[in-house]
This record gives sequence, C-alpha cells and structure tokens, in this order.
Amino acid sequence: MKYHLLFSVLMLASTFGLVFSACGGNTTAASDSTTETEEPQSMIEDEPEASPFGVGPVQEEIVLPEEIDQNLAAKGKELYGQKCVACHNPERDLIGPSQKGVFERRHPTWVMNMILNPEEMVKKDPVARELFEKYNKVMMTNMNLTREEARAIMEYVRTF
Repeated sequence: MKYHLLFSVLMLASTFGLVFSACGGNTTAASDSTTETEEPQSMIEDEPEASPFGVGPVQEEIVLPEEIDQNLAAKGKELYGQKCVACHNPERDLIGPSQKGVFERRHPTWVMNMILNPEEMVKKDPVARELFEKYNKVMMTNMNLTREEARAIMEYVRTF
C-alpha cells in the first residue's frame, strides 16, 4: 500500500512536470525586443496567389453571353453524357462536385482551364487544390477536349 501511494504521487508529480514544461515557453525570446517575428510559412511551398482565371491555356477572360446558345448546349449535353456524367451530377456531389451554379462560384475562364488542364490546375491553383482535397484526392480526368468542346460543355452546364 505504501509503495502504491508513493508510485501514485510520483506519477502525479511527473504529469504536472510535463504539463508545466509544455505550457512554459522561452521567456527570453519574448522579452528580447530585437527579435523579429517571422511570417507564418505556407504549408505548401511557393503557393501561388489565387487567380479568378486559374492556370492553363486560356489566358483571356471568357465572357458568357446572357442568352444560352441552345445549339451549343445540345452539343455540350452529348459531350457531358460521354465525358462528365460518371463523376459529376448537376444536382449533387458525386466523385466530383455538382456543377449547378458553378458560374456563380467560379469565373468561366477558371472553369474552362479546369476542364482543359486539371493536372496543372490542381498543382498550381489553390482553389482547385482545395477541391482535390475535399473530393478525396481524386484527380479530375483530362479528357483531352478541344476548347470548342469544353465551351459546349460549359454552355450545357449553364442550363442546370
């Protein structure tokens, strides 16, 4: 019993010692007025600043017309069914995010670059990287679409 009590006291003392040493800190650094504080480092080295256009072959601003081009949307619907529907649903998230309302969240140029250039977007665009992380690190497949095909898909997505 005597040893049990002694052991308990020693364990309690060592626990307090660990807690106080962990909560302590280097008081000399805090009182040294010549020490400059460093800016927090980004977890990702050389993280680029987010661009509303993203990263990729499309550098010019895409401005979508107010009225939907029904012929272009029909071509886009066919392509969407062949290339996109396995991972994307207009109404809900699947393997990738729903596209309903995507142009309210993203610039059309960003969407075009994501369609045409998913690998580089995930590597260099913070928003694309965030989506990659959110959707279980599943990389969007590069379907090797032309700009015209990507634009048709975008026009179809506008109909959602």
